[in-house]
Amino acid sequence: MNKYFNFLSSDLAIDLGTVNTLVYHTENGIVLNEPSILAINKAHSKVGIIAIGLKAKEMQGRTPENIETIKPLRDGIIADYLAAEEMIKYFISKSISNKSIFNPRLIICVPASSSPAERKAILDSGFASGAREVFLVEEPMAAAIGANLPINDAKGSMIIDIGGGTTEIAIISLGGIVFSKSIKIGGDEFDKSIITYLKRNENILIGEITAEQLKINIGSGIIPKHGDGRKMIIKGKEMTEGVPVEKEITERHISESVAEPLFEITEAIKEAFDSSPPELNGDILETGILLTGGGSLLKNIDVVIERATGLKVNFAKDPLSSVAIGSGKVMKNLKSMRNLLCSTYGRL
Repeated sequence: MNKYFNFLSSDLAIDLGTVNTLVYHTENGIVLNEPSILAINKAHSKVGIIAIGLKAKEMQGRTPENIETIKPLRDGIIADYLAAEEMIKYFISKSISNKSIFNPRLIICVPASSSPAERKAILDSGFASGAREVFLVEEPMAAAIGANLPINDAKGSMIIDIGGGTTEIAIISLGGIVFSKSIKIGGDEFDKSIITYLKRNENILIGEITAEQLKINIGSGIIPKHGDGRKMIIKGKEMTEGVPVEKEITERHISESVAEPLFEITEAIKEAFDSSPPELNGDILETGILLTGGGSLLKNIDVVIERATGLKVNFAKDPLSSVAIGSGKVMKNLKSMRNLLCSTYGRL
């Protein structure tokens, strides 16, 4: 009967991220990659959803008083249950074909350090969205599988997944997580630091979208040796007069603004390395660290980590999709990989 259900339904793996959500279909690979954001009409007594995903992202920072854009997840966990439920339901409907007769089975990724209550909220959201079965897998394990690390070998592998809301650090050996640490710093924190820096030092107020564009286009973890580096003209609001203004921002500005969150990430990596057994330390010294996640795309972040830790740093082949691909592999091989799933209280 289970085989019959599985044949007539779609199995999906969801990388439910603070900034973006990716959906992996077991037959078609990654079928969706959209912002984790909704636009709602506040005048409605219930949740009056106007747009979800890409369409809602286009409205961010441009809405009238009666419309608000909200992010259901904060720091990798659900902050708005009803909005998360509607978002997951919408993403599932976009990811499966009309040929599916039965509701899908889901694997949803969770931060390794998430609490039982936080994991239960994600499970409940999955079931409320109409899933037939819902499983959880920890993000660093999914990222390691997606990046093809030898997780089952008697050898330590260290992976750093820098997402939008959190940085997940894990040391994996013999099919399990030996040590994990999650800190609430990621791409969103880089954006906030850029906004704060420009407000304090350049007397200009910008929004989240402009901060993200600066990070992507001229961001770097290393201050330029000569001059100010790359430049970008932005539009914002002058703080003193409150009038619109154009200003040239440099790579030096962005490098200085993200220095503090980068320092916290490197300190957490050093703590993880110090907390692992000596034998695994030797393995990590030999193979180095693997970086994945959207936050790892910040220019020169590998140089920052290498200088701070003395460890070699490598990048996953597809940093943005590693978690989704890894969780998809678990779903496709659920019988043999069931031991990698976790419950609301820890690993199964």
